[in-house]
Amino acid sequence: MTDAGWIERFVRHLEFERRLSPLTCKNYRRDIAAFADYLEKAGVSGWDGVDSEHARAFSATCYRRGLSARSIQRRLSAIRTFFGYLVREKHVSSNPVTSVSAPKAKKRLPGNLDADRMARLLDIPGDGPLVDRDRAILELLYSSGLRLAELTDLDVGDVDMQDATVRVTGKGNKDRIVPVGRYALKALRQWAVTRGELADVDEKALFVSTRGTRISARSVQARVKHRARQQGIDANVYPHLFRHSFATHVLESSHDLRGVQELLGHANIATTQVYTHLDFQHLAQIYDETHPRARKNKT
Repeated sequence: MTDAGWIERFVRHLEFERRLSPLTCKNYRRDIAAFADYLEKAGVSGWDGVDSEHARAFSATCYRRGLSARSIQRRLSAIRTFFGYLVREKHVSSNPVTSVSAPKAKKRLPGNLDADRMARLLDIPGDGPLVDRDRAILELLYSSGLRLAELTDLDVGDVDMQDATVRVTGKGNKDRIVPVGRYALKALRQWAVTRGELADVDEKALFVSTRGTRISARSVQARVKHRARQQGIDANVYPHLFRHSFATHVLESSHDLRGVQELLGHANIATTQVYTHLDFQHLAQIYDETHPRARKNKT
């Protein structure tokens, strides 16, 4: 039986040394525990008894059970990182998952809202602290392409109204400075006026709930869906959709992939390159609709 204590030590390493989010740590623990369960049924006595064939067989078992290629990739990535930690701690001599690859996943292009529907979504009517807060949240998500966790982690001092920038702590605890557009600035200034009606006196979070404390990711998701329904947007709207729309619209206008990579805080430009497919689709559609030699014969 594999030693579960090493899983807990690894998760603590993720929490306190790598400063990963609680949700990410929970996912790591679940994926490695699934592998530990498989190894126990296979009669493997410890982590130092695992080889690459065990990892390949685990991958094949997951595939037969109907797990998607993307989920299997995530599991193998978690296990690979875990064994890297065991090597570092000298509990095992080598990483048996290094050469193991998962089934290839179909590339999924991220969804996005076109500029017109985004403008309609952001045109929230009314006034008062809740409206001001929701308007500022939606405008900032779209203006600066923030991840949901980056938004909820913001403190009041992270926004520089004078410089029109926001300091964001992204994945891997890496800071970046992102521009804030004029509409978002206007919404943030108005929220600054009414924030005190909701926030506790000593609360430093930029966005707060009706309880006066830092707003949760779940609450932001719920407010985004509520505002989308209110504005009559016929699409599945969620916080990350603002980030996809931001990246797509900036890339379509600038064609500066490196710039978009910096704005999004992607460590690897390959992650950003998915938006070039969206951009190409847009250009291909224009070409098909306008080029005389591209139009289909409708006679």
